[in-house]
Amino acid sequence: MIILIAGDTHTGKTLLAQKLLEKYKYPYLSIDHLKMGVIRSGQCKLPADSNDTELTNYLWPIVREMIKTCIENSQNMIIEGCYIPFGWEKDFTDEYVGQIKYVCLIFSQEYIRHSFQNILEYENVIEKRLSTDVTFEDVSKINKYNLEQCISRKYNYILIDKNYQINIDDIIWIISSSSPFLKNILTYMYMLASSTYTCYPSLHAHVNITNMHM
Repeated sequence: MIILIAGDTHTGKTLLAQKLLEKYKYPYLSIDHLKMGVIRSGQCKLPADSNDTELTNYLWPIVREMIKTCIENSQNMIIEGCYIPFGWEKDFTDEYVGQIKYVCLIFSQEYIRHSFQNILEYENVIEKRLSTDVTFEDVSKINKYNLEQCISRKYNYILIDKNYQINIDDIIWIISSSSPFLKNILTYMYMLASSTYTCYPSLHAHVNITNMHM
């Protein structure tokens, strides 16, 4: 099985992947690591601060073929990063798609307004980042766009809306379950704090986990 964790910068993709690795022993690939490898080795001439579209166009074909190779060899892998394009499923036959589970982490507009400083403070929980100029406006715009895309495409997503965290067991349940109950919109709230996850159902934050690719 391949687990794809998508989302904007700072949403906690790497931390979630690390926790899944620790609990379930699935190896994970950070697309950021792949990016820096091909750039530092001279294989990619794009600078590290190129826009996401340019980097996605370069990196996704590599990641796509790695996914196919893993599936063909019955291997599990978690892949996380900003460079997983919307419409990714069109690059695979149904046989491959059936082995891929996708979830996108998204900040709600309310969360960004109330917790923007926290978002910046937790950016180095798992790995040190290159110095970036992350602005409130960019984070707000990108997360709004990601939410719209996930809703329109019926992708699985987690909307981070309050100061809570996601339980790893619940993430695995969301990704792997085929229960009809998961066709509904569920609710979870979380905040990236320390290095653990806790999940709380709520009636105020939303997690769309419809149209799961089984």
